[in-house]
Amino acid sequence: MALKNMEGQMVPNVVFRTRQNNEWVDVSTDELFKGKTVVVFSLPGAFTPTCSSTHLPRYNELAPVFKENGVDDIICLSVNDTFVMNAWAADQESTNVTLIPDGNGEFSDGMGMLVDKDDLGFGKRSWRYSMLVKDGKIEKMFIEPEVPGDPFEVSDADTMLNYINPNASAPKVATVFTKEGCPFCVKAKAMLNDNNIHFEEIQITNSGTTSRTLWAVAKAETVPQVFIDGQHIGGSEELANFLAS
Repeated sequence: MALKNMEGQMVPNVVFRTRQNNEWVDVSTDELFKGKTVVVFSLPGAFTPTCSSTHLPRYNELAPVFKENGVDDIICLSVNDTFVMNAWAADQESTNVTLIPDGNGEFSDGMGMLVDKDDLGFGKRSWRYSMLVKDGKIEKMFIEPEVPGDPFEVSDADTMLNYINPNASAPKVATVFTKEGCPFCVKAKAMLNDNNIHFEEIQITNSGTTSRTLWAVAKAETVPQVFIDGQHIGGSEELANFLAS
């Protein structure tokens, strides 16, 4: 496997077969790249663990910051058919990233990134990489090291954002433990929304995520319990003080 760095070259000229609103729509590389600044990240397969847990979600999460720093679009590309990519986009709620199906592997092959994944039963797939493309010309590539398996060290969203602007700050993200009918939980979520802090909500119930889980994670018995960037903030009053400071 000899992967090549194509910095300074134009992206391959390819037409992608996509499915939009129950109709076939051909999308060319010109439509995707011409006159635009685009971040592309390519991965071995939709729904696969690293791709679903980290690679795609983080690009989707940082998309507003990329746009603030001059990026027009973010494209996720994989050697999958359009039906798989559309289903994955819906599953991931990736509203800030455009998922492109390189079903025949033409683009990946043109990039020199089409590799054998026969050991996994995948056939030909894309090696994992990311790149910054300006008006169709590749300015920068981050290619994962050529080692066995599926390395994920340099093609991540944070590395790309740091290249584009080392001083860019990632948005804060939060996790909120709540219970249904809790007015203080409603207040806490409203404060997070008012401060443009994206959050995931985990509801405490009698089954699944229970009060025991809450105690194990937060050493607390009451809700809400708020975590911001992994730091335990506390309830709605503590959150208000944190945001005020």
